[in-house]
Amino acid sequence: MALKFTTSYLEDSLAVLRQYKKMAEGAMAQVTDEQLNQTLDREMNSIAIIVKHMTGNMRSRWTDFLTTDGEKPDRNRDTEFVEPPPTREALMKRWEEGWKLVFDALEPLTEADLARTVTIRGEAHSVMQAINRALAHYASHIGQIVLLAKHFAHDKWQTLSVPRNRSAEFDRRVQAGEASQR
Repeated sequence: MALKFTTSYLEDSLAVLRQYKKMAEGAMAQVTDEQLNQTLDREMNSIAIIVKHMTGNMRSRWTDFLTTDGEKPDRNRDTEFVEPPPTREALMKRWEEGWKLVFDALEPLTEADLARTVTIRGEAHSVMQAINRALAHYASHIGQIVLLAKHFAHDKWQTLSVPRNRSAEFDRRVQAGEASQR
């Protein structure tokens, strides 16, 4: 993300969320449909299961964000870890729907809303705390998605950030305005 001075926590949070969303999409685009459902061992989740869990969380947390508990009574978290969507198209549809809920909830907020109280599992959080909680949660799962995708793509992997052993070249390109920092 390019340097931009802002005092807007919301603006920065939205930019970081969009950056993570794009990173996960770049990773998922590099794996086959079969690899979306593959795991490294029986204790791990597949990319598709991670997406299903994330979007279940997004639906629960961001639907009626300011007025209802972030853990909706109809959410069954345990089912998020079984039976992933049957196709890449269904998975990506769910992914987009989840992110739409996030952005639809956050974009209308003002800085004054950050101190408002919301609940998650009956526990009070400021709006800022709830956003921080989501940022950390989504970043950790997107890291898992990237790790799995990089493993599965192996030698076909195309970096989502600065290429290994090419930092100086990347820095020169950024300074020359030829590359954007991520």
